[in-house]
Amino acid sequence: MPHARRRDREDQGRQRLETGRFAPANRRRLSAPALRTFLAIADLWGLNEEQRLLMLGYPSRSTYHSWAKQAREHGTFILDVDTLTRISAVLGIHQALGVLFADDRAGVAWLRMPHQAPVFGGHPPLDVVTNGTQDGMITVRRFLDGARGGVYMQPNRLDEAFTPYEDADIVFR
Repeated sequence: MPHARRRDREDQGRQRLETGRFAPANRRRLSAPALRTFLAIADLWGLNEEQRLLMLGYPSRSTYHSWAKQAREHGTFILDVDTLTRISAVLGIHQALGVLFADDRAGVAWLRMPHQAPVFGGHPPLDVVTNGTQDGMITVRRFLDGARGGVYMQPNRLDEAFTPYEDADIVFR
């Protein structure tokens, strides 16, 4: 018995995932804005319909179009936890690209270029994001989060044209 009590105390000390965040009311509240944002990012990244479906967990085309219509009309619908998690990964990737690159065009170019980091194996990060698995999306998000946090990111073709700043380039106002 003492062993069981100690385990209960240890369990109480750990943070647990709040199951209420997955309640239908919360998912209903988040679904339309999340999908609208996903669609805007997908447009920015130049994704075709197949890539969008793969990123969302491959719902049927009719379901996808119904969601998109409802989202654009600010209607209500409920996405499942998997789909919301996938959209969250896309939002994290988009945010990280915004931090790491000067403009959207450079971030999209990075996504589309082959990359030599071992996790990409010479393929463009967008191939990993659109492979249909949640794991692929989370992998790219974690890679970019690491780069944002200062973990070394192997140079890519975009880096070849970089010229270092000179002291005279820095202006204080």
